[in-house]
Amino acid sequence: MTDIYEFEGKTLCNTNSVLGEGPTYDPDSNTVWWFNILGKELHELNLSTGAKKVHPLPVMASVLARIDAGRQLIATEEGLFVRDIASGNLTFYAALENDRPENRSNDGRTHPSGALWIGTMSKRAENQAGAIYHVASGKVTKIFNGISIPNSICFSPDGTVGYYTDSRINRLMRVMVDPLTGLPSGEPIVLVDSMDEPGDIDGSVVDADGYIWNSRWGAGVVDRYNPDGLRISRYKVPAVQPSCPAFIGVNADRLAVTTAWEGLDENARSAQPSAGALLELGIDVKGVFDPVYVI
Repeated sequence: MTDIYEFEGKTLCNTNSVLGEGPTYDPDSNTVWWFNILGKELHELNLSTGAKKVHPLPVMASVLARIDAGRQLIATEEGLFVRDIASGNLTFYAALENDRPENRSNDGRTHPSGALWIGTMSKRAENQAGAIYHVASGKVTKIFNGISIPNSICFSPDGTVGYYTDSRINRLMRVMVDPLTGLPSGEPIVLVDSMDEPGDIDGSVVDADGYIWNSRWGAGVVDRYNPDGLRISRYKVPAVQPSCPAFIGVNADRLAVTTAWEGLDENARSAQPSAGALLELGIDVKGVFDPVYVI
């Protein structure tokens, strides 16, 4: 049985993104970073001071990985770039799909080994037009093909298990992973089949106990699954399209979630003013920080 909880959290940032996505947290600066993909923006919120910045980008981008105190790796519609934090300058790092200009990056996350998994999809969300790639030290390897909307890329804390989904199919997949390289070491199996439930499996993170926290796009909730795929709790949020969660705070004991108003008509947007905001659930969690990308 799933325990259901009403929203008792707060709005961390009320800048309403068309498609808020890809949140991550930098513990060194106590800063949350996330994207407005369709708005071509990178957002920055310092939790210590409350200072908020919006950085315009020349391309659509969706995933940010820490490299060190001065650099970030970001995934974009034109490949992977190293971003200088102080200046905002982007330096080309690696190509993803130079032969597929109709595609863009979507969900992704850094594996404990320091490698990155990053998904691509059609800008028009065409069926099976995308893929999931493994990136390590600049080498890009395709690991899963024929993905329509890649999401839920995340890993067990010890790096031995990876998760992902195609949100169009709505099955959360589980695959064994080499903890030293971040490469798959087995075939994916279905962990959660929710094809017949309202909403879509979107972005996910895994906590220190191996439980999966998933944003369910279209259902206005964040679900928590145990490692066996049993949904044990559901947390309502005041936005019908939550997109991705992230552990935040100096102890990784808080949970933020990005949201979107993409595709909502005027009445739907009026009914949910939090659509597109960065929210915090207002619960205690036992999270882990995203690893740095090893360049």
